[in-house]
Amino acid sequence: MVRLAELTTFRVGGPAARYLPVATTDAVIDAVSACDDAGEPLLVLGGGSNLLVADEGFPGAVVHVVTEGFEVTDVDPRGAVQVRVAAGLPWDDVVELAVSRGWSGIEALSGIPGSTGAVPVQNVGAYGQDVAGAIVTVRAWDRQESRVRILANLDCEFGYRRSRFKEERYRGGPRFVVLEVALQLWTSELSAPVGYAELARTLGIEVGDQAPSVAVREAVLALRRGKGMVVDGADPDTWSAGSFFTNPILTEADAARLLPVEAPRWPVGNGLVKTSAAWLIEQAGYGKGYGLPGPASLSTRHTLALTNRGSASAADLLVLARTVRDGVRGSFGIELVPEPVLVGCSL
Repeated sequence: MVRLAELTTFRVGGPAARYLPVATTDAVIDAVSACDDAGEPLLVLGGGSNLLVADEGFPGAVVHVVTEGFEVTDVDPRGAVQVRVAAGLPWDDVVELAVSRGWSGIEALSGIPGSTGAVPVQNVGAYGQDVAGAIVTVRAWDRQESRVRILANLDCEFGYRRSRFKEERYRGGPRFVVLEVALQLWTSELSAPVGYAELARTLGIEVGDQAPSVAVREAVLALRRGKGMVVDGADPDTWSAGSFFTNPILTEADAARLLPVEAPRWPVGNGLVKTSAAWLIEQAGYGKGYGLPGPASLSTRHTLALTNRGSASAADLLVLARTVRDGVRGSFGIELVPEPVLVGCSL
């Protein structure tokens, strides 16, 4: 019996009642359809980097998508190139391949763990880029309608760390199972304009300037490693799901009422303001390494990451998450929202 701790970057999670690795798109559809027809609980698993699974495990079928494929589908004379990527291909392999071929558009998304099929679900983003900016279409199995659908970028309803793939549910799980992602990149060895101040400083350029995509990738990987955000089997600071809480988005009125003057804030349009979850956590009294020497703690390098120090259970991580969430709520009146998918458990 396969334990989900073996398949997740948190290294926690009990056994799967059934474990089905699937290596082709047709096999994904067949496995998911069979589970739905039988009324069997279903968990679709990719890289396991954004899951916190209960110690009791999962009482149904775990369909592990390990499909591979990377195909150039169109090259535009104006410099655009479109590629189609299988959902099971590790995302960082896609970024590495794109940069090595002299294509730009996703270089700041280097080092993010997990599979390609997961990136549109969360609208993964980092260092001033998000994947929605590169996605053309997503090919997905619609469990509700029992058919393959191709959703254009606007149909995906992307927002900050969200999409319709995350929001729409069917029988207690996601309505859509991502099969392939089509990306539009650019045939340029220069990056997209760098929009993140920390990355620009690291590169020695101004915000809005460009740099070689290879240099941007190397800088992002170095920054992520420095924060324990590149998975390393020998480093407990990386035994996590990355950032556990999303950065809160508040109305301008709530931001003025709840945030101290010195709190970081960034306007995001429509009268909304984003603030830093890491800053709130630190100011509420939970610094790097909070929880040590226990089995679960905040990373010693990044307060947003909850980590398994080697012997933690899902229950240990949930206690830590609740402590931090409740502490921030008590200090600022702001509710932190978890980013990972919680399977068989809740905050």
